Amino acid sequence: MAYNSYPLLLVLLALSAPLAVFAGDPDILADFVIPASTNPTNITGDYFTYTGFRDISTPAYGFTLTKATMMEFPALNGQSVSYAMLTFPPGSVNPTHTHPRASELLIVAHGTLSVGFIDTANRLYTQDLGPGDMFVFPKGTVHYQFNQGNSTATALSAFGSATPGLVSVPLAVFDTGIDNTVLAKSFKTDEATIQKLKAGLAFRCC
Repeated sequence: MAYNSYPLLLVLLALSAPLAVFAGDPDILADFVIPASTNPTNITGDYFTYTGFRDISTPAYGFTLTKATMMEFPALNGQSVSYAMLTFPPGSVNPTHTHPRASELLIVAHGTLSVGFIDTANRLYTQDLGPGDMFVFPKGTVHYQFNQGNSTATALSAFGSATPGLVSVPLAVFDTGIDNTVLAKSFKTDEATIQKLKAGLAFRCC
């Protein structure tokens, strides 16, 4: 998938600027941050360029995420912004998750997505999105994206942090060693059901 197939990227770049203003990342005392072992005189435009979104193939099965955070793109250090490209074959879902350090601004580039988030009052907000539509997921809220259509959907997300973080709800609950008894009591079910949920998660990993 060629990088020039996303004309909506320019719109996302422009509209994501306010995210940096309200980000939680600490302010820096310079224009940008470079690795400690790097000679500043050797920095060129290459350091500020990321090409990881150029050639992304459509997965045969399952949702895929390609990130451009500070880990993949060191020039983002101190800039309070990062991006992700999301690819959804038909029927695939980005499972419920949170970003503890950033809000997320998503724009659909191709296809359609059904999205939603839950606020701290346990109210669910949902929307069906088409190409060019945008949706914001407030910082720290549990949210998801789902492709109910018959064709592949792609989207781009901007985050108000260079390191937004990711907490997968299914993995955090069922794949971190929490005792089965605790989970059974929490979900008001029995341990056998919890074990089935864990087994299913291992078979169909998020």
